[in-house]
Amino acid sequence: MANWSDPQRTYAAQPQVQSAAYDAGLRSYMLSVYNYMASAVLLTGVVAMAFSWGYEDSYAYQILVGGGPLAWLIMLSPLAIVFAMSFGQAKMSTGTLQVLFWGFAVLMGLSLSTVFLRYTGESIATAFFATAAGFAGLSLWGYTTKRDLSGFGTFLIMGLVGLIVASLLNLFFQSNTMSLVIAGIGVLVFAGLTAYDTQKIKSMYAYVAGTDMMGKTVIMGALNLYLDFINMFLFLLRLFGSARN
Repeated sequence: MANWSDPQRTYAAQPQVQSAAYDAGLRSYMLSVYNYMASAVLLTGVVAMAFSWGYEDSYAYQILVGGGPLAWLIMLSPLAIVFAMSFGQAKMSTGTLQVLFWGFAVLMGLSLSTVFLRYTGESIATAFFATAAGFAGLSLWGYTTKRDLSGFGTFLIMGLVGLIVASLLNLFFQSNTMSLVIAGIGVLVFAGLTAYDTQKIKSMYAYVAGTDMMGKTVIMGALNLYLDFINMFLFLLRLFGSARN
């Protein structure tokens, strides 16, 4: 019969119990992040499709394509929410972050409704499924790899800043070639950010497990992955999408 009172056996078994509990908690935490992210992408897609219904006769065409203060409000509000969540998360409650997160997803749907006015449904579907497949593979690699990706963070952020600057410059030059180059680099940058952000979100669990910060970390992690997914989708669509006649 096993000697259950043996202190050596009790001590040896303890790390396995802790490891199993930690792994279960980590899986639950990451599943919550992915559930938030996937639900937000779905919500954005539904809102975009509904808002663009009827194409040239739709509210999207009249408001966003037609321009005006409301168009700028719809397009810039998501950026304002991202900044508010990023810099104000420490002072906000989990409930407030949730409201802002879902509001952000809705506003992104309104803003992205013009995608259905500019590209064919087939090219949108192709870009979406290609993005979903690429995102899944990259996120899985970021989650499972033993390689430390933190060193790529600065490089990727610099690439992101460069993309923003180049995109602003191209508003004046209106170069199709430059637009394609920006789109190609954008796909690579956000592909890298997908793996990097996944690993960073995973590593955060060790610091927030069992604390009040875990709910906030889940939402902010979902926001980061959502942005990676949406931007990769848009850049792929710009590269390979077919314009609507």
